[in-house]
Amino acid sequence: MKVLDLKARHAKEMRFKIYGLSAITLGLLCVLALFSSVLAAGLPAFKQTFIQLQMDLPAAKLDKTGTRDPEKMKKVSTIGYSKVIRDQLQQNLKDAGIDFSKLDKKQLKNMISKEAPAQLRDAVLEDPSLLDRPFDFEVLANGRIDGYYKGRVTFETAALDVMISPDQLVLADAMKAAGLLKTRFNGQFLYWPDASDLRPEAAGLGVALLGSLYMVIIVFVLAVPLSVCTAVFLEEFAPKNWFTDLIEINISNLAAVPSIVFGILGLSLFINFMDLPQSAPIVGGLCLTLMTLPTVIIAARAAIKAVPPSIKSAALGLGASRVQAVFHHVLPSAAPGILTGTILGLAQALGETAPLLLIGMVAFVREYPSLSPDGIFDPSTALPVQIYNWTVRGDPAFVERASGAIIVLLCFMITMNALAIILRRRVEKRW
Repeated sequence: MKVLDLKARHAKEMRFKIYGLSAITLGLLCVLALFSSVLAAGLPAFKQTFIQLQMDLPAAKLDKTGTRDPEKMKKVSTIGYSKVIRDQLQQNLKDAGIDFSKLDKKQLKNMISKEAPAQLRDAVLEDPSLLDRPFDFEVLANGRIDGYYKGRVTFETAALDVMISPDQLVLADAMKAAGLLKTRFNGQFLYWPDASDLRPEAAGLGVALLGSLYMVIIVFVLAVPLSVCTAVFLEEFAPKNWFTDLIEINISNLAAVPSIVFGILGLSLFINFMDLPQSAPIVGGLCLTLMTLPTVIIAARAAIKAVPPSIKSAALGLGASRVQAVFHHVLPSAAPGILTGTILGLAQALGETAPLLLIGMVAFVREYPSLSPDGIFDPSTALPVQIYNWTVRGDPAFVERASGAIIVLLCFMITMNALAIILRRRVEKRW
């Protein structure tokens, strides 16, 4: 009888191990599938197709006064530069011996991104000496041509697309063979601002990254001291009565409230009542602070509670006041746990989207917020909201960029979680 019971126990343990291993394996496979899908869709966003041109810009068209004064040269709009770029492309194709007779002027101009005239205009206004002398200049290729070299566009789809034609793809292949067209690493993706629907190839994460940085700084500055002070008061100084019990229960409940509720609160409180500017990092940071406070308070209370009472008793026994015992001995001992909770709370705030949608952070913003403290009041957007914004646009190139932005966001999240683990292991004390 005893032998049978032992066999049954062993069989039960074996089944438990199999169930556990199966669950872990399934979880790892899901994570692997998620990362594989994101990497496959997003890595092409870090490469871009560029057209290499040798420019010889006519000063008679771009500086009609002949003074090389940037203020007067600003009268030439990007439309004027667009015609010049088309002429320069024609000249470069002739020099390379490439036949482009099947394309009309409009199709030839559409080989180049609509962002290129603004790029060239900025370069000339910054350095007017570029006029009337040859120099090399690199411009973005049309997003459809870029998609052709990434597998999104084929000759069959091009025949049905009003934005590209098979003849343009043939010309692109000829330009690539002649060295006029190259696909390389796209560093601008990380610091360029967003772009309109007509030029997805020029869209970048610069404004979103800066906006997210401002918001995380605001959350860190406001949430950490408030959360730690609240946790210390509730754990060490607050009397145990129904009122403090009510506060503790509500803090726990607030940690479980859906994040979009904090967005509604921020919309009514910070924008409608306090009249703070919409789409500003200050409003986003305040909303995320409200959302992060319960998480950090709970983590800080758990860390303080984990400190052995003997440490505080020893300090009190040696003559320290209650405040000195808490702030000189208990709080430093709880710092690793508080730090871990803070980093995880900030990581959660960095990836939050719902409250930011309600306060207008989803707006199209091309101007970078100022680097001065006033920049927190400038219009901006955030990384997760930028991802959402790109996924709802029609051009497939924006979906590719959204996946690339997800990779950037995941890198930040993994880095912050790794930092939390490293710091916890370095400063953790075992009692």
